[in-house]
Amino acid sequence: MRNLNFLFIVLFSLSMAQVSAQTDLPTAKPLKIEKANPINSSGTASPVLKMPSLIKEQPSLDMNSKNPVKMLPDEELVQAGTGMKIDPKVAPGERLNGSGQYFPDQYLGDVKSSGKFIGIVCRDHEYVDGDRVKIYMNDMVVEQNLLLTGAFKGINVDLQDGFNRLDFEALNHGASAPNTAQVDVYNDKGELIYSNKWLLSAGSKATLIVTKESM
Repeated sequence: MRNLNFLFIVLFSLSMAQVSAQTDLPTAKPLKIEKANPINSSGTASPVLKMPSLIKEQPSLDMNSKNPVKMLPDEELVQAGTGMKIDPKVAPGERLNGSGQYFPDQYLGDVKSSGKFIGIVCRDHEYVDGDRVKIYMNDMVVEQNLLLTGAFKGINVDLQDGFNRLDFEALNHGASAPNTAQVDVYNDKGELIYSNKWLLSAGSKATLIVTKESM
């Protein structure tokens, strides 16, 4: 009886081992991957890059150096414009648009005429740039604002016995200094008796004396 029991146990153990072998799943083994060297464009392994340190030692500030930073006002500084000389005779913009020279009042001379009146004509004999003048006859305004162009323009004025003073005041100097003009004077017969030119800064005057002779 004992032999039968022993045989039964042996057979049962063998059957269970076979069933276990058929039902268990195979155990997966981990795949070992070795480290590969980097490949550069030439196909060879690249050496290990040495990255420089991004943290650098900061230089220390030495307040005893020759040129320390100054945080207080320095009395040695000079105010802008110190020593610059400004010519009060020159109008604003004169030095920018012209030669930088000031043109003062100009005396044009004198002329004689026996007629009752004279004709005065002016024109800009150089670059036409908008020059304008005011004309006086014996301190009376006879032309308030005459624009000088490339053509002659003017007026007729009566003469008094003796000296007659003509003044041409430059109202501006146009786009380019100075105020430039040619002035011609005709007698009452239409004959040219005088011709001259002026160069004036704005505000300056050109003066001509006309003497009326008795018949």
